[in-house]
Amino acid sequence: MLVLNRKINESIMIGEDIEIKVISIDGGQVKLGINAPSQLEIHRKEIHLAILEENTQAASLDLDLINLLKNNSKNT
Repeated sequence: MLVLNRKINESIMIGEDIEIKVISIDGGQVKLGINAPSQLEIHRKEIHLAILEENTQAASLDLDLINLLKNNSKNT
């Protein structure tokens, strides 16, 4: 993991298109501003993990449904 120190109004760049800027620091909380291409999805990590979990569950349900349909078509 790369660890960088930044002060308010300082930024880091990721590639050519993504800028992360420190907007404010208040106690133990840091506010970041992110400039990135609009087609790039940006989520807090806990939201990202929830989306992955929902996608995994949906894929599992789809697979169960496919198997059920497959078994029903063999029986007819």
